[in-house]
Amino acid sequence: MAEILIVEDEPSINELIRRNLNLTGHHCTQVFDGLAAAGLLESGSFDLIILDIMLPGLDGYQVFERACGTPTIFLTARGELSDRLRGLAMGADDYLTKPFQMLELAARVEAVLRRTKKAEASFSVGELVCDFERHQVFLGGQAAECTPKEYELLEVLIRNRNIALSREKLLELVWGYDFEGGTRTVDVHIQRLRRKLRLEERIKTVYKLGYRFEA
Repeated sequence: MAEILIVEDEPSINELIRRNLNLTGHHCTQVFDGLAAAGLLESGSFDLIILDIMLPGLDGYQVFERACGTPTIFLTARGELSDRLRGLAMGADDYLTKPFQMLELAARVEAVLRRTKKAEASFSVGELVCDFERHQVFLGGQAAECTPKEYELLEVLIRNRNIALSREKLLELVWGYDFEGGTRTVDVHIQRLRRKLRLEERIKTVYKLGYRFEA
């Protein structure tokens, strides 16, 4: 679990980010202006900042200058190349332009946390343990045999736990854009994971959409 500071002045966007990151296991602190963010950065410690640029009080660039090296993803409606280059030149870890998909933000959050060694090294629920660093799965203390694609699918489901993922999105995340097979491939691998790892009550079918790992 990472400690994440969300600095976004639009309440609905701020709350959407918080809810989705909470679902994936992170703890979030919300602020809505630059001055409040600067105050928290002086007194608190965070693993990651999600930082809007257009803020009341202090703008995102000014807040970032007070971040003391905390990994940061800039989040803004600005799409001009000069704005992106400025943020990255200052040392930001990533830059995402609105509107965006929450899955994309969640993926970028995990990527930054992995680079900074703040991502979870393993996940456990019930008898299941998934070791992300060694790419191994254990059930009841015993190593469980999974194919590479079965493991990749399980990791994607776990990292996006409690979030419904469409078959198309799972196909894209695990098999890639150029995969020529259909979504039936996802169904077959889901059935194998449920059977091998006793996950019938964890991997839920979402009607007319796809699947969700509940934890």
